[in-house]
Amino acid sequence: MKFAIMTKGDSKSNSYMHKMKTYLQDFELVWDEHEPDIVISIGGDGTLLYAFHRYSSRLNKTAFVGVHTGHLGFYADWVPEEIEKLVIAIAKTPYQIIEYPLLETIIRYQHGGKETRYLALNEATVKSVEGTLVMDVEIRGQHFERFRGDGLCVSTPSGSTAYNKALGGAILHPSIPAIQLAEMASINNRVFRTIGSPLVLPAHHTCMLKPVNGPDFMVTIDHLTLLHKDVKSIQYRVAAEKIRFARFRPFPFWKRVHDSFIADK
Repeated sequence: MKFAIMTKGDSKSNSYMHKMKTYLQDFELVWDEHEPDIVISIGGDGTLLYAFHRYSSRLNKTAFVGVHTGHLGFYADWVPEEIEKLVIAIAKTPYQIIEYPLLETIIRYQHGGKETRYLALNEATVKSVEGTLVMDVEIRGQHFERFRGDGLCVSTPSGSTAYNKALGGAILHPSIPAIQLAEMASINNRVFRTIGSPLVLPAHHTCMLKPVNGPDFMVTIDHLTLLHKDVKSIQYRVAAEKIRFARFRPFPFWKRVHDSFIADK
């Protein structure tokens, strides 16, 4: 089996990486940063996001597992004290593959420029470069509303506990193939009106945003912030690809939600 390790970059996480690398090579696993069968993330959820984007071109061949060195994460289910146990599990135990849905974002441009496609593990957002964002929202090719406000956030089920939750969105179980559209400070008065509630769209529904008041936007894809100019439309839907996690033991989603937001620290 070929493996790679990505870390948060701090000295503690790097020391754990060297330890794991040595142990796994002692078990005759092969270090391969280009075509790994399994990628170990050491840090937090942000580290796993970086790992996901680095290996997004081989999602059907690579599985991910996370070791969290700080606060409990939604993607990292092992702690540093369990590194030897995890090494033995990777080297000796057939693991279960758990798949989570991803978000596909396609940005098309005026004047027929080549479209850009992104995959997100957590969410994608769009904001105006300056002033209020005004977007026509289409669902399944039908006009739904004209949004006015600070911005819009489209999240995956596994990302529903992140920015989406802060915006008042629902928490979705990652087994549900869906995306969620949440508003950022929408303008609602006697003249302008939006739905005002998050929308959950199933896998066979597509959400399209069409600019009304300008073609330039700040777009985020997980941790990446990008300026896109001359935008004609932004399309969101559940991606055909999925992220694959290597599971060596149960990692109940609702327990993670409880431990992250409700349990006493």
